[in-house]
Amino acid sequence: MRENGSTNRDWHTKRAGDVVTALGGDDRAGLDEAEAGRRLERDGPNRLSRRRGRPAWRRLLDQFIAPLVLVLIVAVIVSIALGDYVDAAVIGAVVLLNALIGFFQEQRAESAIAALDALVVTEATVLRGGHKTRVRSEQLVVGDLVELHSGDSVPADLRLLRIRDLHVDEAPLTGESVPVRKQIAELSIDTVLADRTNLAFAGTAVTYGSGTGIVIATGDATETGRIAGLIASADEMTTPLTRRIEGLSRALVWIILAVAAAAFALEAVRRSDLAQTFNAAVALAVGAIPEGLPAAVTVLLAVGVSQMAKRRALVRRLPAVETLGSTSVICSDKTGTLTENQMTVTHVWAGGTSFGVKGVGYDRAGGFVRESSTVEVSSHRALLECVRAGALCNDTRVLRGPDGTKVEGDPTEAALVVLAEKAGGALALEESRRLDVIAFESDHMYMATLDHDERRGQSFMHVKGSSDVLLDACTDALDADGARTAFDRAAAAAKVDELASRGLRILVVAKREMPAGATDIVHADVKELTFLGLVGMIDPPRAEAKRAVASCHAAGVKVKMITGDHAVTASAIADDLGLEGERDASGRLRAITGRELEGVSDEALPELAERASVFARVAPEQKLRLVRALQKRGHVVAMTGDGVNDAPALKQADIGVAMGKNGTDVARGAAAMILTDDNFATIEAAIEEGRRVYDNLVKFIAWTLPTNGGEGLVLLAAIVAETELPILPVQILWVNLATAVLLGVTLVFEKKEPGVMSRPPRDAKKPLLDVRLAVRTLIVSCLIAGAAFGFFEWAYAEDPTKVAEARTIATNTIVVVEVGYLFSCRSLRIPAHRLGLFTNKWVWGGAIAMLACQLLFTYAPFMNVLFHSAPIEWRWWGYFAGIGLVVYVLSEVSKAVAPVK
Repeated sequence: MRENGSTNRDWHTKRAGDVVTALGGDDRAGLDEAEAGRRLERDGPNRLSRRRGRPAWRRLLDQFIAPLVLVLIVAVIVSIALGDYVDAAVIGAVVLLNALIGFFQEQRAESAIAALDALVVTEATVLRGGHKTRVRSEQLVVGDLVELHSGDSVPADLRLLRIRDLHVDEAPLTGESVPVRKQIAELSIDTVLADRTNLAFAGTAVTYGSGTGIVIATGDATETGRIAGLIASADEMTTPLTRRIEGLSRALVWIILAVAAAAFALEAVRRSDLAQTFNAAVALAVGAIPEGLPAAVTVLLAVGVSQMAKRRALVRRLPAVETLGSTSVICSDKTGTLTENQMTVTHVWAGGTSFGVKGVGYDRAGGFVRESSTVEVSSHRALLECVRAGALCNDTRVLRGPDGTKVEGDPTEAALVVLAEKAGGALALEESRRLDVIAFESDHMYMATLDHDERRGQSFMHVKGSSDVLLDACTDALDADGARTAFDRAAAAAKVDELASRGLRILVVAKREMPAGATDIVHADVKELTFLGLVGMIDPPRAEAKRAVASCHAAGVKVKMITGDHAVTASAIADDLGLEGERDASGRLRAITGRELEGVSDEALPELAERASVFARVAPEQKLRLVRALQKRGHVVAMTGDGVNDAPALKQADIGVAMGKNGTDVARGAAAMILTDDNFATIEAAIEEGRRVYDNLVKFIAWTLPTNGGEGLVLLAAIVAETELPILPVQILWVNLATAVLLGVTLVFEKKEPGVMSRPPRDAKKPLLDVRLAVRTLIVSCLIAGAAFGFFEWAYAEDPTKVAEARTIATNTIVVVEVGYLFSCRSLRIPAHRLGLFTNKWVWGGAIAMLACQLLFTYAPFMNVLFHSAPIEWRWWGYFAGIGLVVYVLSEVSKAVAPVK
């Protein structure tokens, strides 16, 4: 990783002037152009290094690296060596189709992801040689003097030198839910990243105010670059589906090879012609391989991708469709995922009375309530004055248009604007004219405005700010009728503590009548205030997120919040959402802070991660540790996030889920799935879809394996009995591929089964087929083999000269049994008749199409030539239907006798 600039990470501990000196800068004129050029040549451009993804050839090659696919490739080579070119062509086409489907799906998804370095490439205002100029952020160097204004993106990591009410949105980097008020004083060395308020970081955005800072790091040396670099340290996780398919494939490979070797040994003992013996063993092996399985699984997952897209989830890699169905823990970011990402006033305390505020976010629909009864603001003078003062002592605009709502300014002030809108026209804001303002500064912790009330002919100073400062400045208060009364500071302080314990951000609102003719105000005027009230606000949880969390818990999926926000706020939101976990002595969910995590060893962390459900003020490295700790406990972990700080954990998780609307490029690039609506509830819907996909995949595998097992047993029986082969390899290929496409794929469209979200998550270590399903597969394989071999021997005994007809009978027997078994496999738990006869019309369509193809296979001359088949008497179709019905009934009975869990 290229390190542009200094690697000293303690700039927040140094005085501003010392930083300028250490970097060889000038805090007034900036660097000259010549020096800037030398530093640019030394350190390189201010951009993140491009991290090369897998090249196209590697992505294509990866499609062929799987045990079953490798066996198919070997089968192609052996078939060519034996001169079976038709077999080789058919098997090769299956392998190639499967690879192309997977490759192009991944290619499309990769093309939809924006470039990683787009996050920090912008323009910046720089002082060079005493002159102000605009340069591309790529040209910034360590020591440059950068000016920041409202709306600017911070182009590099800066140590702030001068500020004026500077607020920066750092949510993409730290997870902080509200813009951070900046200051310039030095901080202690152990100050965590989110609290380094004298620094501004690349990739964040100025929401209010202005400032000047000196560049302390560029490119990969910035905090954004460092966190992006952590992505490389995260493990490339295979999905549970991938692991299960690989396990099943390996098992099938060994079984097939063992049976083929046994058959070869048996024939070698009995025959002197080893070439013929080898041919028989190869035919058995090729027949037992489920050639349609890789392609059918790919088609099934591709359909799942399409269904996910309809539910507002973009899947980048096919196996990820199923992973959420296996998920046992969701680690979710808070801001914008579980919450609205819109500060909302929920509580006002004025005139000694508590008022609730209805409505969420920046929607002006809502109102005021007291003890569940609606309150008119005009009927309570103290409430009216409190809301009015919050709107007047305000520099933020909430703009509403056809493209939605846009905030120009601070989200906290936006919440006060919306609060005033909910009060309607009672406030008469247009009657006041601003004369002067004291902007918010971190040294004073308040904002004040001088407003002239045209109706009253009076001037008032309205003030809002921190309770730590303004409660001491109040001398009286308004009662419910607007009359002045004694100010009970202790009662106000107790209310502040109560509201803060709920995770609310508290503002004190006050006013003071100013002398007639006053035209300006100074800090010395902020005294002898009249207390108007307390305003409590929070970024509220999404209503749909509450329902989704409850649904996840019912499905046995744990939800954990991992956020960069404050512990009290995180705990309150988690409580409101209904998260489950360890609680403190007061009964609230305990929030584990990043500082606490620093002292927890890797050995002890998995147990803590299992026990707790809220983690606050967490650094990116700690998010990564938490995901790994949960994986050590055997969990399949889904991680959601939208910021740069989430990206390493998104990559480490079994499935990373990024936000599509408000997420950063880095987060989307690291994720396997992207939510186009940024809504946690979509994850719950994706879990449901993932479970449906997995259920249908197991149904397909449970249905298709008996075909190959039956074919292998038929060939083995013929070898043991030293008789003609009942079915030729080319006929086996026809059965495997035609039934997989026309019959098996129809199971993809089965609807979710009742109770799919009431089951616990699947154990990721368990195989695709449990013991009961494996036994059922073996029994059906024996039934298919017995019926096909029996009917072949019956027909062959009637006329040994008509071996082609006998083989056609054996082939049709296998197909018709598969049709009967298909209807039973629509559910492995529920009797088929309870699903509804026509709830999946694709099954009926597939069955009819397959039978039509078998008629062509049997009676069409060109098919007779291609597949060595021959016309048969019509009476045999009655026998086929009978054995198909028997297999269907026996399979249904087995559901009651030995149900699949």
